[in-house]
Amino acid sequence: MERPLLGLGLTFADLADREGLIRLDRAFVARLAESDPDLHARLMAGRAAPDALGAKPEAELIIALATHLQDLLGEVFGITEELAAITAATKALDPIHETKRLFVQRQAVKSYSDVSGFDGPALRAQIEAKLNARLTEDSFVAAVASWKDDAEATDLLKRYAAWATLSEAGRAAHAGGILFGAPRKIDPAHLLHLETIERDGVTMQRLPEHQWRAREGFALTDPGMSTAQGLDQMNYCIWCHNQGKDSCSKGLKDRTSGAFQKSGFGVTLAGCPLEERISEMHMIRAQGHILGAFATIAIDNPMMAATGHRICNDCMKACIYQKQTAVDIPQAETTILREVLGLPWGFELYALLTRWNPLDLRRPLPKPDSGRKVLIVGLGPAGFTLAHHLMNDGHTVVAIDGLKLEPLGFDPNAPVKDVERLYENLDDRAMAGFGGVAEYGITVRWNKNYLKLIRLLLERRSQFAAFGGVRFGGGATLSMDDAWDLGFDHVALCMGAGKPTVIDIPGGLARGVRQA
Repeated sequence: MERPLLGLGLTFADLADREGLIRLDRAFVARLAESDPDLHARLMAGRAAPDALGAKPEAELIIALATHLQDLLGEVFGITEELAAITAATKALDPIHETKRLFVQRQAVKSYSDVSGFDGPALRAQIEAKLNARLTEDSFVAAVASWKDDAEATDLLKRYAAWATLSEAGRAAHAGGILFGAPRKIDPAHLLHLETIERDGVTMQRLPEHQWRAREGFALTDPGMSTAQGLDQMNYCIWCHNQGKDSCSKGLKDRTSGAFQKSGFGVTLAGCPLEERISEMHMIRAQGHILGAFATIAIDNPMMAATGHRICNDCMKACIYQKQTAVDIPQAETTILREVLGLPWGFELYALLTRWNPLDLRRPLPKPDSGRKVLIVGLGPAGFTLAHHLMNDGHTVVAIDGLKLEPLGFDPNAPVKDVERLYENLDDRAMAGFGGVAEYGITVRWNKNYLKLIRLLLERRSQFAAFGGVRFGGGATLSMDDAWDLGFDHVALCMGAGKPTVIDIPGGLARGVRQA
């Protein structure tokens, strides 16, 4: 018998088995009944009739459960100290978020909208002389609090904050920070700020050089926001699920007709295709509960390693902020994923929460074996996402793909404490055949190491098998009749659009032009 390696007497094998997950769920429910009987009663009622709950009560229930889930997982995986450190680091940033909102944006920027005559370095020198210390975001916040009764000193801080926020030199001086920033008004006709140059007699437009990212090989050109920058976006969000106005999730609707609005480019603002609980996720993470926020994402988007920034921004397009900079929701989600994966046993936490998630009232546990078998044709984003949901609904899944699936080269069932050991150098990484368009169509914008994580999530499941180099259809390796003869109850075609879209522009297919 495997020696218990985790809290509550559980083993990693238990977490891969439905019976073991039931034990874990019972432990969670029992602890909740002991520590918060009212919340336990709400959870049981929610599980019994989830559709009877309104959107607001369900959101409130998810948020209330998030802390309890994080506490339990911290004990099971022995990472209570690491989670406490994340909570403490999150709360340490709260004064910066508050000062940014109440002082920088509402006072400084409104008082001094024209900073063309300001000498930022001189203002900084005056502040540092008064502080007798180097100016940092933390020391600025402390100065705002301690000098609030000194009108002259407060005005000095306002002028510097306005310069740092509104001027190009000020923004450059505080690049990467979060305190000095304000939403900018959106002009749909001028989303990019370009410069006009002449080269070899040709007039052209380009991004300013300081915004360039070198594209060399297959390494990532965009590492994404830092954790602090992600939290800045979450605090910029107004958490409007309470008012039912979370258009990022549900879509931005016309008040009169109820139909989805369209952007200035005619794009329908339907919000997140998965209706992910974005506002709730932001609130929970901003409170310091990283695993609670992660589990909230996983309710609707368990394959989140395939989304995040640089993949989809339908949520951002439908953000409640339509006349000013939208909340960068994809970046916020990516920071949560990256931070969870960076924890000891981070991948195991991810894998667990795709199978057992007590915040998911409708399917907290995988359903019992249905006896049905499904053939999935195509292992791109549609195929691997469908496979996950079918298995959690109790079905057996066999997936085929026309590409050759390269072997993983290691035991997929071996517990992973440090996810970095699974990663490869993206310049040296060979195509593994898994992931469809996510494998062969996306290069430097997205970390393809995440494809290995998604594949592991599936290959660990006893109800899953995948075969590469198999074509489907008439005259191919496997026909529809073959599928029925093999005993499949359903065939799911997840083969993509099939026909490429060619952009109809003059010279679009000229030599040297690339289209994706």
